[in-house]
Amino acid sequence: MLRFDILTIFPEFFGAVFDYGIVRRARAAAFVEIHAHDLRAWTTDKHRITDDRPFGGGDGMVMKLEPIFAAVEDLTRVGSSDVEGSNSQKRVVLLSPQGRSLTQSFAADLAMNAKQIVLICGRYEGVDERVAAHLVTDEISIGDYVLSGGEPAAVVLIDAVTRLVPGALGSETSAVNESFSDGLLDFPHYTRPPVFREMTVPDVLLEGHHAAIAHWRRRAALLKTKRNRPDLIERAALTEEEKAWLDEN
Repeated sequence: MLRFDILTIFPEFFGAVFDYGIVRRARAAAFVEIHAHDLRAWTTDKHRITDDRPFGGGDGMVMKLEPIFAAVEDLTRVGSSDVEGSNSQKRVVLLSPQGRSLTQSFAADLAMNAKQIVLICGRYEGVDERVAAHLVTDEISIGDYVLSGGEPAAVVLIDAVTRLVPGALGSETSAVNESFSDGLLDFPHYTRPPVFREMTVPDVLLEGHHAAIAHWRRRAALLKTKRNRPDLIERAALTEEEKAWLDEN
């Protein structure tokens, strides 16, 4: 089982968000366990303060490091959360726009190798840098934009990782065929009816020839990736035939 522990000042944010779809089924089947913790529980002052003014001046507030360190140390201590495994199987992730990008390969690494993932949800102007420098194993961003807090990013990461936990999708090949699994976007999908308002499904998908379908899907994935994410094409390992396809379009 993979356990997620979320550190946040708004634990109620996660009230029902994991009660749907694949994540709900994964929880019910005991593939994953998700807990949201109020960071204020690890403060020591009567006002339960989790932020303070930044040294050097400037706008906004910065999240204090003492409660974060205390919370992570408590949650990852042996016997504290019924999580077995070595320290290398316990990952501490700071969700921050300054982190490296969340990718399918990173999500797969967590799904396959982690037993516990502690997610730190930042707020305000960010988190004391000593948390990133000395406490976390990974600093992760879900995109080149700024959110009001790390809570939505935590939901995104948990969903991305959970669906890659062995058994969570039900089909062993589902995740293999998705976008980014081989560095490209997924191929286009169609379903009934075959004709709608004169818009048709490609004939090859209706003919039942598996080799031809596989060939079409690979080419369609390449063309869609070129159109929507050309940066991925530059990093992909392509055959000479595939390079020719792209040159023709």
